Parts: sequence; C-alpha cells; structure tokens
Amino acid sequence: MSKKDDDTKKPVSETALDQRWKLQVFYLCFYGFMTQIRPGESFITPYLLGANFTQTEVTNEIMPVLTYSYMAVLVPIFLLTDYLRYKPVLVLQSLSHISIWLLLVLGTSVLAMQLMEFFYSITMAARIAYSSYIFSLVTPSRYQRVASYSRSAVLLGVFTSSVLGQLCVTVGGVPFLTLNYISLGFVSFGLVLTLFLERPRRSLFFNRPEAAGEEATAAELDKMAGGEGSGGTGGWREAVLCRMLRELVALAGQPQLRLWSLWWVFNSAGYYLMLYYVHILWNEIYPATDNSRVYNGGVDAASTLLGAVASFAAGYVKIRWTLWSELVIGVVTAFQAGLLLLMNTTSNIWLCYVAYVLFRGSYQFLVPIAIFQIATSLSKELCALVFGVNTFFATVLKTIITIIVVDKRALGLSVHPQFYVYFGYFTLLAVVYLLAAIWVGVQHSRRKQPAELALAKEPCQLPEEVPVQEKNLEAGAVRA
Repeated sequence: MSKKDDDTKKPVSETALDQRWKLQVFYLCFYGFMTQIRPGESFITPYLLGANFTQTEVTNEIMPVLTYSYMAVLVPIFLLTDYLRYKPVLVLQSLSHISIWLLLVLGTSVLAMQLMEFFYSITMAARIAYSSYIFSLVTPSRYQRVASYSRSAVLLGVFTSSVLGQLCVTVGGVPFLTLNYISLGFVSFGLVLTLFLERPRRSLFFNRPEAAGEEATAAELDKMAGGEGSGGTGGWREAVLCRMLRELVALAGQPQLRLWSLWWVFNSAGYYLMLYYVHILWNEIYPATDNSRVYNGGVDAASTLLGAVASFAAGYVKIRWTLWSELVIGVVTAFQAGLLLLMNTTSNIWLCYVAYVLFRGSYQFLVPIAIFQIATSLSKELCALVFGVNTFFATVLKTIITIIVVDKRALGLSVHPQFYVYFGYFTLLAVVYLLAAIWVGVQHSRRKQPAELALAKEPCQLPEEVPVQEKNLEAGAVRA
C-alpha cells in the first residue's frame, strides 16, 4: 500500500506544481499587460505643449531631466532589483507611475514636470524587475517559452494602450486632461495587481541557492509559499562578482560579443534620443489646433506592431553572422540615417509618421539578433551583467549628447537642429560599420585564397583510374 500510495502521490504533487507555475506565469503576464495600459502616454507631449508650457521649456528644460535621472537611478535600481527580490521594485514602479499621472493632472510648473520626468525615469529603470522576475518562477528549460509569453504580453499591452488612447481622442473627442485621469485609474489598478505578486526567495546574484541547478530552481515555487531562503554570504558574493568581472573582461576580446555590444551602446543611445523628442518634431511639422487630429497613439500602435513582427522575423534570419554582421548593421544604420533625414526635412506629417514607424521597426529587428549574439556564449549571470553594462554605457552616452545638444545651458538646440545632429550621428555610425564590413570581407578573402590553392591541388593526388570529370566534381564539392 505504501509504495502504491507513493506512486499515486508523486504525479499529483508534480501536477500541482505544474499548475502553480502556470498560474504564476499567467498572472505575471496579465500584470505585464495591464500595467502597459496608459492611454494618455502617447499624448503627454501635446498635452504639455497645450498646457501653458512653451516648446523651448519642454524641449530644453523638461525633457532632458528624463535622461539625467535615468542615468542616476539605473545602477541602484538594477542592484536593488536583485537584492530585494523583484517585488519591492515593482511596487516602486507602480507608485512612480501613479506619481507621474498625479503630477500631470495637478502640476502647473516646470519644476513639477521635471519631477514627473524623474518618476518616469524610475519606471523605465524598474522594467528590469519585471523581465527578470518571471525567470524566478520556472526551470531553465522553460526560460525561452516564458520570456516569449512575457514579452508578447507587454507588446500587446502597449499596442492596446496606444489604440485605446487614439480612439478616445479621435472618435470620442476626449480631452488630453481627461485621458490623463483615465491613465491614473489604470496605473492605480496596476498597483493593486502588484500587491498580489508573490515575492521569490531566490534571485540572480545576491539570493542564489547554495546548490545551483535545475532542481533548485524547480523548487522555487514551493519556497515562495514559505520557508527560509539560503542565500550565500557577503564574501561569497564578492568572490562571485569579482570572478564575473574578470570573465567579462576576458570575453571582451570576442569579436561578435564586442561588435553587438558596441551596437547596443551606440545605436540604442541614438534610438532613444529620437524617441524622446519625436513628438515635439511632430508638433512642429503639424501644430494641430484640434486634438482629435493628433494621431500619436495610432502611430505608436503601428510602430509597436511592426516592431513585434520585425522581432519575430529576426528569429528566422539564417546567415553566417561572423562574416555578415558588420554589413547588416551598416545597411540598417544607413537606412535609419536616411529615415531621420526624411523625418526632419518633410513637411508632410504622414510621411514623417511612416518614417518613424520604419525607424522603430528596423531597430527592433536588430534587437533580438543582438541578444542572441551576445547571449550565445555566456552564462545567465554573465548575460545579465553584459546587458546591464551595455545599457549603462548607452545611458552615459545619451546623457553626454543631451548635455551638449539639448540642455539650455549648452547648445540648447531646438528640435529640427537636434534631428540634424541625430542624422549625422547615425550617418557616422553607418560609415564606420560599412568600413568594418569591407575590412572583414577583405580579411575573409585573404584567408580563403590559400585554402582554395590547397584544395585546387587536391584532385591531382587522386588515383589515376578516377575519371577527370569525377575529379572536377569532387573538387567543386570540397570548395562548396
């Protein structure tokens, strides 16, 4: 009886555990979807420009605070996310979202809007808590699947939010202020959802299990319900971090890792600068007096959809990346430079919208390729560290450009000159990438020629009784 009971009890336990992680992942994906529903987000810039703030104040005084604050909070939040085990940082993110919309509906001064940008930077930095939390729920064998679930939930939420905002403005004639109140209601509901998330007992760096392995991760859901965590000691942590930093320095010599990390730093800095200021450019090209004719939400929805399709399509691109990476990056970057020039010189707002959608889609196409190329030869811990370091350096570069180009205490350029700077920046990157592609091609040809000469002699060493035609076919097959 004992053995029979054990045999029946084991599948029941495994089934319960299986159902538990599925429910947890479903809830987290639902949470990720709902926290993206902020229909007023696409219309923040038009709202500010219509709420007694001048374009100069928005461009050169309010918006730069987002970049500065993001650089200041990125590293602390990155560390706190792991140390506090995700949930407290997600609560902080929800509270920051509420603060953003309260300041938008109640604030009337430049200082209040600068404080709003500070809270916005916290919500951006805290996104890592959501993307890493989900991995604490499942075993490594399920990482790829749950990552796709969570990413899809977020993209669907952004798309739904943008469409909802556009419908409210265009069809319903909802004022921007009312849209801000609606967004405040949604982010408040997001805070309630955050409170029901369970706090994991494990995390990536500071709260690792003593026995690393799939079994330890599989037991995570049971440990979340109760029991003591068994994180390592402080010394252990220092030893691990030192070892990881040494490995990171050693890995910097890998050409593909170095190339795609540099792409991440330089291109993402330019991408986000464009993203921050493009709504001001739209208002400059088409200063709509009727709010129902502002289509920011629809354009954001279209760019999100194209970005999702491009990200998905990138997973099916099969080429020899060690040979073609520089060329692909160079061509895409040159394409983006052309789109920036088109956006800045056209007087047709619809043409500017299309260029923006294509720009975002081309960037999102390269993101999963970069992730794959960086993560292929790295452990999970080193992968997280590399992405963190890349993001930090991209933020530093973005901050330097903002200080020089945008800040009123330096050049303080208006939006059109800014976009000429961004066009020149991407043009320079494209030239560097294409020159690197030519260099890689030349080096590959030089290595290939001696190999071809050696192969050309190989048919002469075949036995004499083999016909000449068969020799040629065999030599051709070897070269192929």
